Amino acid sequence: MSTAPPPAPEHLVVVGIGADGWPGLPPAAQKVLRQADVVFGGDRQLALLPGEVAGQQVAWPPGLVRALPLLLVKTPGARKVVLASGDPTFFGIATTIARVAPGFELSVLPHPSSVSLACAAMGWAQQDTEVISLVGRHLATVHPVVSPGRRLLVLVPGEDSPAQVAALLRERGFGPSELTALSNLGAQDASRVSASAGEWPAAGYPPHAPEGSGALTVLAVVCRPGPAAKRLSRVPGLPDDAYENDGQLTKRHVRAVTLSALAPEPGELLWDVGGGAGSVGIEWLRSHPSCRAISIERDGERAARITRNAELLGVPHVDVRIGEAPAELDGLPTPDAIFVGGGLTAPGLVDLCWEALAPGGRMVANVTTLESEMVLAQARSNYGGTLTKIDITKATTIGRFTGWRPAMPVTQWVAWKVAP
Repeated sequence: MSTAPPPAPEHLVVVGIGADGWPGLPPAAQKVLRQADVVFGGDRQLALLPGEVAGQQVAWPPGLVRALPLLLVKTPGARKVVLASGDPTFFGIATTIARVAPGFELSVLPHPSSVSLACAAMGWAQQDTEVISLVGRHLATVHPVVSPGRRLLVLVPGEDSPAQVAALLRERGFGPSELTALSNLGAQDASRVSASAGEWPAAGYPPHAPEGSGALTVLAVVCRPGPAAKRLSRVPGLPDDAYENDGQLTKRHVRAVTLSALAPEPGELLWDVGGGAGSVGIEWLRSHPSCRAISIERDGERAARITRNAELLGVPHVDVRIGEAPAELDGLPTPDAIFVGGGLTAPGLVDLCWEALAPGGRMVANVTTLESEMVLAQARSNYGGTLTKIDITKATTIGRFTGWRPAMPVTQWVAWKVAP
């Protein structure tokens, strides 16, 4: 007995529109909108449509992401169109629909993105320009992309955002950085205003800003360091003084070796067990914007410190859990890598972590005591891997002379979990 084929997915067209409105749309996009039974979009986008677009107009409700699947399905109409700003696949609604309402067959008719228009206005090469969005994101996410001479395009959510970015740059010692606010790109009333981060006022725009500045703005930044600029490389091994800490900190050189062993890849999840100051998890996150980290720390004050360090170093999305391993590990999502920096002697911790680790994952543990070394020796016997002794010696002033002062040696176990 044959079964009926599944119904074909409903078709949905997503049309990008710019600040130039209806006249800026190509004929194909205009035709789709004229023929639409229903057009979804934000109030600002829908207001750009002329009377000849006769279909029902449905404005996005609050809590859009949660409401989106049901709204698209339940709204009657054979020909449904979503109207969006610029390129809907660039930080746009098309990617949201594909993620939360995958039952639709999407066609996308893009308009030039705000990044394309901003690079054209500045004469910048897109491939050499770092793009970061602050729409729905923490201001601190700007930190990792700030480096001397780097060109940035910051997608800002409001009129006060350029002043907030300028303040962040001043605090980092990048006051000479050049800021250009590009507003209403592509429209007849497009405007631009430029000033250094040091000259930008604490709120609003500089006095010489054209009328209309602040609406639909992209902020172009050329990073220029001042003499006291704080440079924060993305390469593992930030200076120890980059972290607020109480001494529970994986030190710089050992941290660099540890991150090398953990080998972060884009999109991967780290468990940082015994977070301390959070340095290993934070530098894991700084390796790529899509990386994720859960830091488990039993001390509430240290957990709060991890959160502060993460914000100051541009990765506020670290997930800090207050609790003691191994109990606090129960129910956490499967990690691609695990770092144990504290509490290794807790009964069953190594075995539980190894069992939780994804195939192809890495486990790294650093210890300084003989008792913990015994645990690592057993772990190596059970699961393989390598043991390495890390000795760091620094030159130190001794009276009128200079001598070598050794730090406490660190024993490191590294093991990769082979896929079955």
